[in-house]
This record gives sequence, C-alpha cells and structure tokens, in this order.
Amino acid sequence: MKILVIGDSCTDIFIYGEIDRICPEAPVPVFKPIRETKNDGMAKNVKSNLEALGCEVDIITNPNDIKKTRYVDDKSNQMVMRVDEHDYCEEVNNDMLKYVVDNKFDAIIISDYCKGFLLEEDIQYICDNCDNVFIDTKKQLGDWIKNANFVKINHLEHQKNFYIIPNYPELEDKLIVTQGKNGCIYKGKVYPTKEVPVKDVSGAGDTFLAGLVFDYVKSNDIESAITFAQECTTKVVQKHGVSTI
Repeated sequence: MKILVIGDSCTDIFIYGEIDRICPEAPVPVFKPIRETKNDGMAKNVKSNLEALGCEVDIITNPNDIKKTRYVDDKSNQMVMRVDEHDYCEEVNNDMLKYVVDNKFDAIIISDYCKGFLLEEDIQYICDNCDNVFIDTKKQLGDWIKNANFVKINHLEHQKNFYIIPNYPELEDKLIVTQGKNGCIYKGKVYPTKEVPVKDVSGAGDTFLAGLVFDYVKSNDIESAITFAQECTTKVVQKHGVSTI
C-alpha cells in the first residue's frame, strides 16, 4: 500500500515539569522542567502513523521547521502554556504538485493545517487530477473540496462551516465529523467510540486520518474505516504527548 501525504508539518515538543508555587512578580506559576519529548507533528504525524500500520509513505511538506512547544504540569497532566515558533511556511511549488499528479498512489492525504503550505487552488488541483483523495483541513470549506473523496473535520471546524455546508449537497457522502469522546458523525449516523482514560489528545486527529485511509484502501468500506480509525485513536489518547499507533 503506497500513500502520499501532503501538507504542513511541525515538531511537537512537550516539556513536563513541576509547579509548586506562584511567581512573586506576577500571578503566574513557576515551572521547573523535568523531562522533554520531541515528535514529528501534523502531516509528519500522519506519515508516522501510516508507517506504523505498515504502509509505504511519501511525504511532501514544508522545509522550514514549525515548532509547537507545550509546557505540561507533570503531576496533573495539565498544559499550562504553548509556544509556537515559525508558525507559517512557504507555499508548495509547481514541481511538488506535478509529482503528486504524475505518480500513482493508492491514496492521497491532504493534511492542511492552514499554515500557508497549501492554498485552496493547490488542493483543488490535486482533487481534480487525482483519485482517492482524503482531506483534513482547517480552512473554511468551499468549491475547492467538491472532487475530494472524503473530507474530515472536527466538531469545532464543523461549527465554523455550519452555514456553508448546506450549500454543498455533495458533501453528504463525503463529510466525516470527529467529536472527540463522543465519536464521529457520517451521513447523520453517530459512530460511538470506546471510553478510555485520556492522557493527551494532541495529534489524535492525525491518527484518526491515518487509520481511516489505511482501512479504506484495504476494505473500500467507509464504515469499516471509521470504526478502525476510532480504534487507533483510542490507543494514542492513552499516551502522553503526540504518539503513534
């Protein structure tokens, strides 16, 4: 199984530490670092999950390193601050887009975190010229998603697009809305998820996307793919930080 992932990537850094007092200069906690983890995030996290499932994966992503650093209280597992660096990247170039359409893949995943790497017209070009395209986007939905096979958004993104979605009746067979612990919705049907102790939901959407595409390519059954994607997600949310299956 050969899959292409295209989209924005980052490095996810988690710094765990102790908080035992409030700063005397200002009403903020004093954070003492204990340990640090680093993982590939966003599109690269989708790639890592697909590779963990045994896929051959190509990736086209931004060369500059976007960094997301989260400071987490080790005792409560509560995030106290997030620092984002280099939060924007250059747009994909024509040679990269040509590579996408000139090569054969079992599926193409567009992991669009709206950091500037993919414009709407870039995504539409891929959808118009390729088969089996799955989109996960932070952008406001529009004409550019019409020829995608499936579009996955979360419940907050669904709220943002609530008044737009009725304008695109073709989305009825394509739109998958994840809802965290409440499962996900596809064609009006709720797919419940198994209740598990949650440690961190960072990157869970990437894992869902990877599991969805992996199972769909195998089964050609979107309901089976949704169920498998949720099983994958329940595994990673029980781990600290951004994790793979």
